[in-house]
Amino acid sequence: MGAELVCDVTWKRKTVRGKALLETNELLFRGDDLRLKIAFKTITAVDERDGSLRIATPDGVASFALGTKAAVWADKIRNPKSLIDKLGVKPEHRVVVLGVQDEEFLAQLTARAGDVSMRLRKNADVVFLGAETADGLVRLVKLRDAIKRDGMIWTVTPKGKGGVREGDVMSAGKAAGLVDVKVAAFSATHTASKFVIPKAQR
Repeated sequence: MGAELVCDVTWKRKTVRGKALLETNELLFRGDDLRLKIAFKTITAVDERDGSLRIATPDGVASFALGTKAAVWADKIRNPKSLIDKLGVKPEHRVVVLGVQDEEFLAQLTARAGDVSMRLRKNADVVFLGAETADGLVRLVKLRDAIKRDGMIWTVTPKGKGGVREGDVMSAGKAAGLVDVKVAAFSATHTASKFVIPKAQR
């Protein structure tokens, strides 16, 4: 999940109070009388001044009263993290990928980490498990033994109507003796959930 903050937003001469959410690739605002969804790729200019973040788009300019967070959010919008950065993959990591077919992800992954396998193996730093249905999550039980004590497992599941419910993902992780520590947007269609071995058992 991204950063969020309750603030005032001015859009087309109207100021509304609500919640602003800074996600990986978009800026959202939800107020009583206003909803905004601004994809980073549509932003034409970003300006931060006196605690106000101004976002210019082809549809108009939105001004977010963020106070001390304005400069931080402006920097994150100008320099968004890559998917691989967000997933915490490091060059020295030993990685396993099972059932994830996203070509852009695989290209970024192999460019970052030199040791990537599409087959299950022991002592992995990171395992990515693609599961298009809840049934596919039963593999988490075996994957727990495949990672290092301080390793991590990311499940990659479809989101939205017809996707895998968050509750099913969390339940599968718990059944495998893992704890969930993070949820991230993997793509426009999929969500990634991070699981680790509980600290007391490492």
